[in-house]
Amino acid sequence: MIVLYGHVLVLAGMTFFLGLVCILVRRNLIMTLIGVEIMMNAGAIAFVGASLKWHVLDGQIFVLFLFGVAAAEVAVGMALLVTAHRQADSLDSETFNLLKW
Repeated sequence: MIVLYGHVLVLAGMTFFLGLVCILVRRNLIMTLIGVEIMMNAGAIAFVGASLKWHVLDGQIFVLFLFGVAAAEVAVGMALLVTAHRQADSLDSETFNLLKW
């Protein structure tokens, strides 16, 4: 492997942290969805790095399934965002407090 496994894990950790910051700091629902996608990609980076380190293809196969789940999640998430925008005319997460008493 050309890149050290520790460096791959640091990259995956930094990417996961950036996605988490995107979720916690921004209140826009689209940015929240993007943050979740960034965090899923960080997990994919870690799986591919581990797969290359131990010469097992299971991690790479799992990443292919993860990309399929991510594509379905984006499709459903964007449909929910369009519906929410039509109802409330806003994508601010503070306006959607339907479960609060």
